[in-house]
Amino acid sequence: MSEQVRYYEAVGRRKRSVARVRLYPGEGEIVINGKQLRDFFGRPQDWRDVMAPLELTNSQGQFNLSVLVKGGGITGQAHAIRHGLSRALLVADPENKVLLRRAGFLTRDPREKE
Repeated sequence: MSEQVRYYEAVGRRKRSVARVRLYPGEGEIVINGKQLRDFFGRPQDWRDVMAPLELTNSQGQFNLSVLVKGGGITGQAHAIRHGLSRALLVADPENKVLLRRAGFLTRDPREKE
């Protein structure tokens, strides 16, 4: 009988972007739509937005991320991933709630283009 891989999953949204994030125990590899983080996002600001919840909760190097993101623009996708990652970290460890809430990462930004 094979051993099942345990993961935590959450959905994040920003404007028209929707990101499905899965956290697996691992070394810190981040794959977005089949590409590495730095290949998918060209700007360092977007890298920092995606990594912010991991840095805030001191979880770098503890989880591998698998992300499927669609819709919207590049920055909206980065923020959707940040939102989904924050929600997945909350499922993984409920003690992260205070840190993530204070940083504003658990609140969906309701603004839409008119």
